Amino acid sequence: MTTTRAAWPTLLLAGAFEIGYALSVAGSHGFTAWTWSAAALIFFLLTLWTLSRALRTIEVSTGYAIWAGTGSVGTALLGPALFNEPLTWPKALWLTVIITGIIWLKLADRAD
Repeated sequence: MTTTRAAWPTLLLAGAFEIGYALSVAGSHGFTAWTWSAAALIFFLLTLWTLSRALRTIEVSTGYAIWAGTGSVGTALLGPALFNEPLTWPKALWLTVIITGIIWLKLADRAD
């Protein structure tokens, strides 16, 4: 069983794999680019596996929110670098709100 101490890094790793998955799906161009498609499949399996490991200890409501938020923020920050997507000030503001929420969710789980 995953300990609480190990669950949080595992959850962050799951978020990193989610970023890899989302970016790979974008790069696959509808799964027509073989290498990007293969990367998407690998990242998909890794993100589900690490998320399921983390959720053995972390409450699903908190874990899922942090996983999804981490994936969203990471993808929004790396999308402009990899795919020339715009990152506007309003997007940056709301990404900051998501990051703040993730931090507060982690702090709220400290009682464990």
